[in-house]
Amino acid sequence: MLVKIYGSAVHGIGATKITIEVNVSRGAKFILVGLPDNAVKESKERIHVALYNQGYRWPGFKVVVNMSPADIRKEGSAYDLPIAIGLLVCSKQLLAKDVHSYVIMGEVSLDGTILPIKGALPIAIQARKEGFKGLLLPSENAREAAIVDGLEVYGMSSISEVCNFFKCPEKVKPEFVDTRAIFQQEQTINSNDFSEVKGQEKIKRALEIAATGGHNVILIGPPGAGKTMLAKRFSSILPPLTLGEALETTKIHSVAGKLNGHSSLVALRPFRSPHHTISDVALVGGGSVPQPGEISLAHNGVLFLDELPEFKRTVLEVMRQPLEDRVVTVSRSKCSVDFPASFTLVASMNPCPCGYYNHPDKQCVCGPGLVQKYLNRVSGPLLDRIDLHVEVTAVSFDELTDAKNSESSIEIRKRVITARNFQQTRFSDYGIHCNAQMNTSILKKYCTIDKEAMQMLKLAMEKLDLSARAYDRILKVSRTIADLDNSESIETVHLAEAIQYRSLDREAWAG
Repeated sequence: MLVKIYGSAVHGIGATKITIEVNVSRGAKFILVGLPDNAVKESKERIHVALYNQGYRWPGFKVVVNMSPADIRKEGSAYDLPIAIGLLVCSKQLLAKDVHSYVIMGEVSLDGTILPIKGALPIAIQARKEGFKGLLLPSENAREAAIVDGLEVYGMSSISEVCNFFKCPEKVKPEFVDTRAIFQQEQTINSNDFSEVKGQEKIKRALEIAATGGHNVILIGPPGAGKTMLAKRFSSILPPLTLGEALETTKIHSVAGKLNGHSSLVALRPFRSPHHTISDVALVGGGSVPQPGEISLAHNGVLFLDELPEFKRTVLEVMRQPLEDRVVTVSRSKCSVDFPASFTLVASMNPCPCGYYNHPDKQCVCGPGLVQKYLNRVSGPLLDRIDLHVEVTAVSFDELTDAKNSESSIEIRKRVITARNFQQTRFSDYGIHCNAQMNTSILKKYCTIDKEAMQMLKLAMEKLDLSARAYDRILKVSRTIADLDNSESIETVHLAEAIQYRSLDREAWAG
């Protein structure tokens, strides 16, 4: 007897339909074909014991399981459940005439319970696209998959529960998630607020500009000046996610297995802060089975790299291409996977190993050449891709003890959203959302400056020895500053402020 069960294989942040053909005939062998990996090959022993513990028997005949398309490698233990159900239907222990209308996925433990899987959301999206009636998967993944409209999603906790579903499907209600209600409910301001930061008004201004235009920013200053505190509050002034951005972000976290059983939608912008011991594969993604890295998990959000020079040189250099293209391509001998990586980079660093170079009060104890050597840990090409270089100074005692309340994140966020709305209207025909994403042709159209401003920019280019990329970055930042001022044109004052945010290009930092 031949039965076809349908599953799904996750590839990148998408999924592909997998047909699992189970045939029972005379003989005593178990044959599994269709390019399975070791985890799939080991499913026989798990399923055998699980069926026994759930009150079912292993078919006493020859069993052949084919997984097609045969040229796609089947990886992971999520195929345990569809193979088990196929065996029960083939051996006539389960009558399930409607089994072909559902996609079934789940890992089976030895006692027959169903364990959670990765990539439930892309699997649900593909199931709806293929026209399936519903999706059966572990109960921990049900809410995650149920945000897909037009598909019945059922969370199952054991093999027996799946069998009972096919016997009386009308008795089981599908999981329901009101996506828009959850999205609106979780659109709350970040718990970290800029009102908690004393002083540092110039730094807050720079971060407001970065949030408005989607610009990358690096904070340079002595220990205890508040660099980390400011960076952790940066996401609180970013515009809220749109529903489309939230779904795209959720797909990435679903594939990476970062969603728990209570989460169905990533409604707040991600904030990722990896330690400086991270490897290049963990940062950009990869592995034998390509998985998204930290830069993809920060998609539509913030990637914070604290103590930037302490990261390995190779780790930092692999970010150069994703910072430009906003996508990272992981290539292997048999496949190539694209992961989205449109994030805002916020980095922080000390000016020297001891941290007190250029400090107004404390003396730097670093030896000759150490400052330059320390700064050289961050390459020029990477710094070129960071739009704003912001010097952070220590907060004075009077500012720390000032009882006056600082401006809150909500107030700053309102200005950011207003300026972002200008940008979205401006770029509605270009498929981009903020000034940092402008290409050369768009830059020429919307970043024109008068002769006086051009002369100022020429002088800055020559004096600071800036690259062509830095030239574009300055124009983009000045366009953002003009948007915050509700100005149609870029004025000299906007350009002058943008030039000030190129601290690390100055000769004074040479050490």
